Amino acid sequence: MCGDARNWDEDAYRESILKEREIQTRTVFRTVWAPAQNPNPNPETIVAASSDGSIASYSISSCISKLQSFRNTKAQHLLVAEPDCFVQGHDGPAYDIKFYGDSEDALLLSCGDDGRIRGWRWKDFTNSDVPITLQGKQMKPVLDLGGSIFSASGDSCAYCWDVETGKLKVVFKGHSDYLHCLVARNSANQIITGSEDGTARIWDCKSGKCIQVIDPAENTKLKGFFSCVSCIALDGSESWLACSSGRCLSIWNLPASECISRTSTRASVQDVLFDDNQILAVGAEPLLCRFDINGAILSQIQCAPPSAFSVSLHPSGVTAVGGYGGLVDVISQFGSHLCTFR
Repeated sequence: MCGDARNWDEDAYRESILKEREIQTRTVFRTVWAPAQNPNPNPETIVAASSDGSIASYSISSCISKLQSFRNTKAQHLLVAEPDCFVQGHDGPAYDIKFYGDSEDALLLSCGDDGRIRGWRWKDFTNSDVPITLQGKQMKPVLDLGGSIFSASGDSCAYCWDVETGKLKVVFKGHSDYLHCLVARNSANQIITGSEDGTARIWDCKSGKCIQVIDPAENTKLKGFFSCVSCIALDGSESWLACSSGRCLSIWNLPASECISRTSTRASVQDVLFDDNQILAVGAEPLLCRFDINGAILSQIQCAPPSAFSVSLHPSGVTAVGGYGGLVDVISQFGSHLCTFR
C-alpha cells in the first residue's frame, strides 16, 4: 500500500470521525405531527427535536418515495433523510416540542437543556426561502422566554409564567427531587407532575398547592423495584392517567383517586400516550407496545430505535417512534412500517 501523505489533513480527519460519532449517537427526544396544510387527512410532515439542539421537519411522502426506490435494489439501506427545514433551537439538547394551534398560523414551542422555551412560527418553516444550509442560523424565534406557560424543572419545582410579560406567576413546591414530566389537566385547572422522587403530584394552578400525591409503589411488595416517574399521560376525558415508574405502568382513575391496574414491563417506559381507551408505550427496548385500560398487552411491534424516548400519534392512526441513533420509525395504523429514517 502506498500513497502521498504530504497533503494529509489530520484535523479534518479527526473532525470527520467526531462528526460521524455524533450522528451515530444522536437521540430524538420528541416527535410531533405538524398541522395539516390542506384537507388531506394523511400525515405529511413530522418535526423532531434532537440531542444536538436541532428542530427539524421531514416530509413523510418524500421518505416513503425514497424508501421504495431503495427496495428496488438488492442492497438494504437505512434511509438518511434530509430535513425540509431546520433550526438550531437550543444550546444543548432539545427535549420537547409542541404545537400551539392547528393551522398554518400555529406556533411551534420548544424547550431545551439551556433552560429556554422558544416559540417559532410554523409558516416560517413551511414557507422559508432561505437555503437549508443557512436556516439553522438565520431563522429566529418569535418567542424567547426563560419560562412560559408551565415548565418542569431540575430544582424539584414546576413553574407557571405569564406569556406576555415573562413574569413568574406561580411556583409549585413539594417534590423532593427533579421533575421528568408535566401535563395540564385543563378541565380542572390543574397540572400533574412526575418526579425522580418516585411520585406524581396533582396541583391546583390557582393556589399552587398540591392536592393529591400519587405513589405508584404504594401498597405493593415491589417498592424497591420502582424508580422515578419518567412519563405521564392523560386521556381525552382527562379522567384517566397513565403513569410510568421504572419497569411498571400503572393506570389511575382520577375522579375515584384509584389505581385500576399495574403492569410489569420488561424495560423502563420512557414515553406513553392514550389512543382512545388504549395506551401506547415505548421505552428502553425496541418495541412499541399497546395496552388496554386494564394493563393487558394487545400488541408489540418491533421498531428501529434500540431505546425510544418519544411516541406520537397522527389523527389518521399513523404512529411515529423516535429515539437513540437519531432514528424515527413511522408505523401505519395496521402495524406495518411505512418508513424508517435517520
